[in-house]
Amino acid sequence: MGRTADAIGEGVAIATAAAKLAVKNQILVGTIARGGAFEIDHYMDVARAALLSMAKESDDAADLLTRLRKRAKGRHSDPHGTHDYRDRDVRNLRRRAKQSAGVAERLRKMTEEPEALGELVEEARAAAWSDVRGNLDRRLRVEGMRPDQDPDYDRMRDARMQALKLVDLQALSSEQRARRKRAKAAEKAAEKDAAKSERSTRREARQVGDT
Repeated sequence: MGRTADAIGEGVAIATAAAKLAVKNQILVGTIARGGAFEIDHYMDVARAALLSMAKESDDAADLLTRLRKRAKGRHSDPHGTHDYRDRDVRNLRRRAKQSAGVAERLRKMTEEPEALGELVEEARAAAWSDVRGNLDRRLRVEGMRPDQDPDYDRMRDARMQALKLVDLQALSSEQRARRKRAKAAEKAAEKDAAKSERSTRREARQVGDT
């Protein structure tokens, strides 16, 4: 069980990394190359589609392994190739099919969890910014010239403005949302404590009255 769980975890990690790369590329194309706005809901849909695509690949792998297992069962002759399985491979094929099916199931669950999708998009956005920042840094180091001497200044200026919208403003917005969420949670906790204290006071008052 532990071996299967570890394999499923590793498969999910690999699939998630691939999905994150797909989202990062979409962010770079949509916000930098085409000058669009960074819309979190849109890229959550992109992340969801990427994860579902990975889940389908895992399902297809599980189906193939199941067919190979059924074909191998009862065959005891010498194999003629790497994928020419025999009865002794049945147990391993069953475990691998279970692992692939487990990966597909976990990925589909992720598509139903807004927090997981949001985290994936945020990591993809950070990776996109890292790429943009790295390219800008390299240009600044190599091309130490004034704006009027740089034929690509206008294009790079647009890229820098898009990077600002992509990273700085989005990061500020995310931080503000997080602060509001923490403040709201603290307010609810304070109200809960106050209500609890009031109930305790009333209970003590009734006990004093009864005596």
